[in-house]
Amino acid sequence: MKFMKIGTKPDTFYTERATRSVVSDVPSDLLIQINNISYVLHKFPLLPKCGLLQQLCCDSGDLEKMNIELHDIPGGEEAFELCAKFCYGIKINLSAYNFLPAYCAAKFLGMTESVDKGNFVLKLEAFLNSCILEGWKDSIVTLQTTVKLPDWSENLGIIRKCIDSIVEKILTPPPQVTWSYTYTRPGYNKKHHHSVPKDWWTEDISDLDIDLFRCIVTAVRSTYMLPPQLIGEALHVYACRWLPDTTNIRPPPDQKSDYNHDETLMEKNRRIVDTIASMIPGDKGSVSVGFLLRLLVIANYLGGVSPVTKTELLRRSSLQLEEATVNDLLFPSHSPTDPEFYDIDLVLALLQSFLVIRRRQSPAATAEKSHHFFRTIRKVGKIIDSYLQVVARDANMPVSKVATLAEALPDIAREDHDDIYKAINIYLKEHSDLSKADKKRLCRILDCQKLSPEVRAHAVKNERLPLRIVVQVLFFEQERGSNSKAAATSHRLPGQLEQLASSGKQTSTTSRGEDHAAKLRLGGDDEKLSRGEGTRRTNNAVSETTNATGKRDIYEQRKRSQAKSAVEFTERRAVNRGEMQVEEVNMGREIRELGILSAGSKLDASKMIHKGSRSSDNGRDKAKDR
Repeated sequence: MKFMKIGTKPDTFYTERATRSVVSDVPSDLLIQINNISYVLHKFPLLPKCGLLQQLCCDSGDLEKMNIELHDIPGGEEAFELCAKFCYGIKINLSAYNFLPAYCAAKFLGMTESVDKGNFVLKLEAFLNSCILEGWKDSIVTLQTTVKLPDWSENLGIIRKCIDSIVEKILTPPPQVTWSYTYTRPGYNKKHHHSVPKDWWTEDISDLDIDLFRCIVTAVRSTYMLPPQLIGEALHVYACRWLPDTTNIRPPPDQKSDYNHDETLMEKNRRIVDTIASMIPGDKGSVSVGFLLRLLVIANYLGGVSPVTKTELLRRSSLQLEEATVNDLLFPSHSPTDPEFYDIDLVLALLQSFLVIRRRQSPAATAEKSHHFFRTIRKVGKIIDSYLQVVARDANMPVSKVATLAEALPDIAREDHDDIYKAINIYLKEHSDLSKADKKRLCRILDCQKLSPEVRAHAVKNERLPLRIVVQVLFFEQERGSNSKAAATSHRLPGQLEQLASSGKQTSTTSRGEDHAAKLRLGGDDEKLSRGEGTRRTNNAVSETTNATGKRDIYEQRKRSQAKSAVEFTERRAVNRGEMQVEEVNMGREIRELGILSAGSKLDASKMIHKGSRSSDNGRDKAKDR
């Protein structure tokens, strides 16, 4: 911070009751009244430097003691006293804190070069251009003082000069920043960080009034030289600086008395929320979803915030809902009529807005966008289920609100139902006096088929669940076990049949030579014996098949289809094997039609085909011998 000292004489002003005087041997001849303070001074040091006083004295005539009222002087009595001390040659210290009132008062009194050379206005302008506007914090402090004198500051161009100086320094590349700045982020230590952070300017400008802050941010954005994330960070820092923390605030029973405690502060905070919300860059990710949600909660807490602001904050928050954490959603309810601690209604509105926006985008989305939508909604489903696990511990949380939020998620949002089961179990545990109807309402969202084995095992033993849910879990558990066994059996059938076909080929080649030699020895008797034996085996096969058919289970059709595919595969491989292979295939078809390959059959299909093959070979060879 820079200072300027003017004058050499000691301060001889003193106060006596409501009167300010200066120690002097010369009697006073000028009385100036400003508000409730009277200044007893002298004409000879003031009139030569103040054009306004010269004019007023001339209009009043040649009186021994003049009485002048200056109630409308900018800066009040403090600013006037600085000008009076300058006229007396008394030492004064000027800084960014008192420059503006002194400058406006000097302009008001007409202390310009046309009245006297080296007058006060000239010295103040030199201090402004050489010291204040060249400094970073000096410009910010001077700009902040313009809040008390907005019209004078605007007319004299002080606001525009300070804003231009601040914006110019903000746009300076960080490596070229040589002036002092405030940066108090947690974990940041200037001694350990030699480089200047990109957001070095955000904390200092957060001290400004919201209108001045808006002017600076708007001017910076108009240059398009800084990324939206930096603008968003500046908005976040300003909100943290001025807005209340509503994380643990609950409205008292007498809400009106509390809200009317400081209506001026409440109105100021409403303006801040409206202004910041209007300045958020449109780029997604310029601010975090946590910041958007905090603004939304504060807007609901303050009341009176523009409905347009609330709607926009809700829409922007829902666009980034997949980036939220559970802690971002855990804000307290500020409605005195709601008994629950957490504002679950706001989370429901947020989720509904998210789903509406996504449904509008998804029909025209490309395959890539559809995949992104699928991943996004899965993330949101995880967040909502985790949130439900936390709010389920609230003893005052109504079951209807928990169920409504759980049911608001579409089916594709949940890959499994483990998380929602945990939330339901926690709620049932914390609300042991829940009625059967409420339990049924809460548990109807649960899909037992989407539970993991560990959760199903827990659900079977969970006495808090309705009996209907436990029965469903047991049914699906048993069905899943049966499916596993059936799948294992069906996977083995194609390999067994393929092995059967190859072994049948080798056996038929070997048995043909042996049967030919037997035919030479046994003749027609052997043929009859072979035919009889084949008939008996076929009858046995039919009998066994009939028994096996009675033992078929509900999965017979699927296994028969898989066995059919395997047999057809064997048929294709046996096309060129001649007459013997054709008979083998025919035998295989007969076995299949009789149901030998059903799930409950105890007959070995490979043995039947092998036996049928040997019988047909014997009969064929004997016929050739005849």
